[in-house]
Amino acid sequence: MFSRRRDSGDVAMGVSFCLRLRKNHCLQTETLMWQRLDQLGLVPGTSLYFQGVRVRKTRPVAGFDIACKWKRNYHGVEVKDAWFILTDLGSLALALSAYKQRMRIEESYLDYKTGGYNIEGTGLRGNRLIKIILLMTIAYSAAVFEGKEIKKKQVQKYVSRRKEPIKKYRRRSTFGVGASGRAVDKLSR
Repeated sequence: MFSRRRDSGDVAMGVSFCLRLRKNHCLQTETLMWQRLDQLGLVPGTSLYFQGVRVRKTRPVAGFDIACKWKRNYHGVEVKDAWFILTDLGSLALALSAYKQRMRIEESYLDYKTGGYNIEGTGLRGNRLIKIILLMTIAYSAAVFEGKEIKKKQVQKYVSRRKEPIKKYRRRSTFGVGASGRAVDKLSR
């Protein structure tokens, strides 16, 4: 993630980061005691933000912030673990927003790989690979636009029904919903 910083009147591009920490990492509290992240008292539906803390007993890192968020349970879906994010963004809202964007990027990689077009299975190289990526990008964009419209109408659960038992995590990206919607639309004609 890039951010703009002003240094003596000039605009410079700086790099900010959000790194997820494991729950067994420790942070040094105000009393100079080390405490594990999973023992901070975070429960579903709460969040915490620590500024300028020292993290990890072995090879400690100091001077950064930790954003902690545990999503609330919603419609019977329980979130197993909280997010503990080491960041330099300066606020809880910015850190969570940046980390959520990362999750969307991961979702699109899955769509391009095994979850959608299976680009790795084509075995193409060079110009043929470039041409197929261009075609896939156009088709991917159309499916994402269709998926957004389906989600906006709130009929996603009817268009892309699950064939496997209910999972804890979302199985269908916006692309997947749009691709299913296009298939349903073709079948209904």
